[in-house]
Amino acid sequence: MFKNIRHRLLLSYLLILALILGIFSLGIRLIFAYSLRQQMIEKLTALGQGAAANAEWENNQLKIDDDFKLRELLNNHQSLQWFDVKGNSILKQGEFILSLPLSQDNLVQIQAGNPNIQSITLPIIDSDIDKLIGYVRVSQSLEELEEILNKLDWGLVISIIVALSISGIGGILLTNQAMKPIEESFTRLKQFTADASHELRNPLMVIDSNVAVSLKYPEGMREADKESFEAIASATMQMIDLTEDLLILARSDQINLLKKEPVNLVIILEKLVKWYQTKIESKNLNLKLQLSETLLIYGDSLKLERLFSNLIDNAIYYTPESGIIEIEGKPKKCSIEIQIKDTGIGISPENLERIFERFWRADTSRSYWNGGSGLGLAIVQAIVKHHGGTITVTSQLGIGSCFTIYLPIN
Repeated sequence: MFKNIRHRLLLSYLLILALILGIFSLGIRLIFAYSLRQQMIEKLTALGQGAAANAEWENNQLKIDDDFKLRELLNNHQSLQWFDVKGNSILKQGEFILSLPLSQDNLVQIQAGNPNIQSITLPIIDSDIDKLIGYVRVSQSLEELEEILNKLDWGLVISIIVALSISGIGGILLTNQAMKPIEESFTRLKQFTADASHELRNPLMVIDSNVAVSLKYPEGMREADKESFEAIASATMQMIDLTEDLLILARSDQINLLKKEPVNLVIILEKLVKWYQTKIESKNLNLKLQLSETLLIYGDSLKLERLFSNLIDNAIYYTPESGIIEIEGKPKKCSIEIQIKDTGIGISPENLERIFERFWRADTSRSYWNGGSGLGLAIVQAIVKHHGGTITVTSQLGIGSCFTIYLPIN
């Protein structure tokens, strides 16, 4: 139980930390990428302004005084394009030429490809006549920027993995330290429960014996006294059952207490059906027993008998008169499957997850049974787990319930 709690705490801690680191890394990535793109835009804008300053209007046409060195443009993965007022291309320089048509509305254009290219378009104004005489478009490959961002992405991913690994080791140590006093307290509580249950059994047995003797010889006893002794006997028996249940649950984690031996579940189930035959007949229930010839597993016969006794007892108590109870058993590939079905009052969907909790009762689904300690199904689950098996339940209100147990063969 505590192992699962530690795992859940550690997993929750790592998931929250991973979420925080992921958001932080995403923020860094977005800010860094935005900063790089802004720097590129500023650099291209400066280059475009310099190119526009070298253009002039002569003889009703755009004349370009090309002082820009082509080698420098190539080294910087840049290119220049000049356009007239109508958007017709006049001159191109550089390797990474944008093939998109000139856009007079969009200052920044990006062309997808291999590599991607980003451009800045600036108008060319002749200062002498204060007239628009053309456009210059400056472009640059985004390959270098994408390489930088890829390196950043890998760096962030590796950093997150390293941080989670170190945090995971620290989380294991911290979780163990945090859970240690809780485990010790729980162990002491279980030990106290076991000791108290064990010590209560003797005085309860004494009370039960004396009450039984008194009821066996009722001569001279008033009717009211007889009813009181019967009530005491009933309450004593319930307390004895409760202490036995508490003792079983208190020792439920001590797997070494299980007596491992070959057990044929067919013998156990058939014996239990005979034990409960009187109750079954008193409620006029129809019990159907469908078992394979041999259902052999390796386990504790007394614990297994208690397991199926609790489930059959539940089915009988929760099934109204003239109802049906089915017990089916068959071998699977590596396990034995036992199903106990009934046409009883059923369990509401919101209560299905809680039926194995200790002392828990649902007003609607479990009020049919006035007796019991509320520990029966908790004991069933503990015994199944200690035999390495699993138990599931399906149920519908007013239709019935089905408990399915899988017990490993080995």
